Amino acid sequence: MKNRIMGNSFLYRYKVDNVPLILQPVFYLYSYFVALILVVYTLIVHFTSKIEIVGQEHLDAQRNYIFCYWHTFVPLYGCVFLRNRSHVWMQHPFWFMKSIHLFLRFRGAKKIILGSTGHSGREAADELVEYLKKGYSTVLLPDGPSGPAFVAKKGMLHISLQSQVPIVPMQFKASKAFESHGWDRKKWPMPFSTIKVRFGKPILISDDNIDEAYGEITKALG
Repeated sequence: MKNRIMGNSFLYRYKVDNVPLILQPVFYLYSYFVALILVVYTLIVHFTSKIEIVGQEHLDAQRNYIFCYWHTFVPLYGCVFLRNRSHVWMQHPFWFMKSIHLFLRFRGAKKIILGSTGHSGREAADELVEYLKKGYSTVLLPDGPSGPAFVAKKGMLHISLQSQVPIVPMQFKASKAFESHGWDRKKWPMPFSTIKVRFGKPILISDDNIDEAYGEITKALG
């Protein structure tokens, strides 16, 4: 227990913008190395796998959306969608997430907004709303950043309501994948898999349908 507490305190001691100067060489070396590994891995899986996407007929190519899926599917999303043009992402601000920020920027993310529940999350959400109003899309993980798994938080509903951008639930499935340890049991697809993606119908949130929409989205997430 003591070792676990010490490990957690180290993980959350620094954010990406306040890593001490003396630690920055190691910090950047680690971050870029992990980002490179993720880029190579996702490219290999993407180009060796059969990818089947259904539900794209629900989407209008000329408008923006809030895409959402469970945290366990993060690796699958990264392997299927190689470019994220006109996307703005709200991301956990701690140092160990820098590699993910770099990975997303490599994939074409317009901006990374730093903030999550308990860590300037409200300010980050407000900034995200402004970008959504300008026509950008985003991805939100309703059970993130730290669970419990498959229990959707309602923050995405309020972001949709304030921005008037509809939510698109997504599901993923891979024929060959392994699960990592952790609260979300991330599913990492293996090369030469069959990966299936399903887009649900866009759901626009209003003051009158928040509770109904919450149930509909949770069901559509699978």
